[in-house]
Amino acid sequence: MTHRIRGVILDIDGTLINSNDAHARAWVQALAQFDIYVPYTEVRRLIGMGGDKLLPAVAHIEEDSRLGTKISERRSELFNREYLPQIHAFPKTRELLTKMRDSGIALAVASSAKKAELEPFLRLANVLDLLEGATSSTDAENSKPDPDIVQAALSTLELEPSRVLMIGDTPYDIEAASRAGMGTIAFRCGGRSDHDLAGALAIYDGPADLLARFDASPLARYG
Repeated sequence: MTHRIRGVILDIDGTLINSNDAHARAWVQALAQFDIYVPYTEVRRLIGMGGDKLLPAVAHIEEDSRLGTKISERRSELFNREYLPQIHAFPKTRELLTKMRDSGIALAVASSAKKAELEPFLRLANVLDLLEGATSSTDAENSKPDPDIVQAALSTLELEPSRVLMIGDTPYDIEAASRAGMGTIAFRCGGRSDHDLAGALAIYDGPADLLARFDASPLARYG
């Protein structure tokens, strides 16, 4: 990398807010209500993908099928009722994004969440006013690890991929960014090990850790 970083594309689940476990539990509950029993650990390792990838992987069901649609709708109902009230932003999330903005870095979000879920998540993170744009699985044909969502977010920044980094918490973020021609900074706060996050330019505990070490990070190193 030789270009100054001008933009950052952020994942949100497990990166800005502590929602990964909640998503996994909502999927397990929803599937069980249709007599499909999948271990929590199997679902949890796939969080970061959208339902278009997760449902076929754990249950061999296409998300846009009749049954897939019912399961997805039930998952959304369970998540919003039982889990959303428990979710909060990771410490120093807004402060990190403010630091990036003050450093001349434009920000966008690329999430595998549905569009209807994305705005409440961004409000929980308290970052809506800091973003140039936000793309969801609704804005792309395929969710991560396909690059579609990341490329849609990149278009809102109007920057070359070489001048943009992704910040995420799963191997799916790293793969999607790589396929879009970008590097990734990874966070452990989503529950992944450093082994899972291999391929990232740097790995931090979460927003507070990156903020504390911002001046030595890839965001400043190439400035």
